[in-house]
Amino acid sequence: MDTYSSCEKNRGRLEHRTAFSTCDIQWLYNKENWEGLVCIGAVNTIVTTKKGTTDEWHYYISSRRLSAEELLQHARLEWSVETMHWLLDVHFMEDFCRVEDENIQQSLNIIRKIVLNSIKTFKKKTKSKRPISKIMLDCLLESDNILPILMVNEN
Repeated sequence: MDTYSSCEKNRGRLEHRTAFSTCDIQWLYNKENWEGLVCIGAVNTIVTTKKGTTDEWHYYISSRRLSAEELLQHARLEWSVETMHWLLDVHFMEDFCRVEDENIQQSLNIIRKIVLNSIKTFKKKTKSKRPISKIMLDCLLESDNILPILMVNEN
């Protein structure tokens, strides 16, 4: 079994990830139920913050041969996609949008992503600790609050 570990310190969190992968799956029960299955793996994530430590396991199947390092990279990419979807759903209730026209759906999705990225850039450049939801609410309640966000992103 291939293994790969990484350790990062982000925003006061110590994140230790260990990935395991193997393409030796002849022993795997019911593997024929997953057409094209050639690799299985797991990622163990231990996160330590001031509030304590969490320990999570995520399990993966793949139709590609992946080293443990590649598995970890793919898993991180998937988490970033899920994070963006979560933000879109939480801040824009995207899952409840009932627009049926595909072009309008795509346009709204692009606009929502532009707004989120603009606010993230504003937060980063101004070192703001305010949550995205509070910044968005301020902009809704007072339209003059939008201008600083647009100006920071203009540069």
